[in-house]
Amino acid sequence: MTLEFPDDLKYSDSHEYVRMDGEIATVGISAYAIDQLGDIVFIELPEVGDSIEKEEPFGTIESVKAVEDLKAPVTGTVIERNEDILDEHEKLSEDPYIEGWLLKVRVKDPDELNGDDIYSADDYRKLVEGE
Repeated sequence: MTLEFPDDLKYSDSHEYVRMDGEIATVGISAYAIDQLGDIVFIELPEVGDSIEKEEPFGTIESVKAVEDLKAPVTGTVIERNEDILDEHEKLSEDPYIEGWLLKVRVKDPDELNGDDIYSADDYRKLVEGE
């Protein structure tokens, strides 16, 4: 998999991404994180209507290598979750940014994406290339 980091996304240091559309954030995990995890075997996500809190776990992802918490890059309410990836984990590897998104969240405070813990594509690329 080519490690791409689309410029229209913001990235967290825990490797989740956010694509904003008005007050709605599409949340997923970066190609880098998927590459590091390897084959995904299980994903647990919150239900529609659940609240998530920035930097707090909102689910888990299990691979053949590890089980990792998914950490919220924003605070808000889940308005949709990608049911397809719960059964078709390969969508994460094949297309993490379009087909492999995890949640859509109505964001409480979009300014959370302006913090020091949120990266542009260029800054995120530098972060992961240094790991």
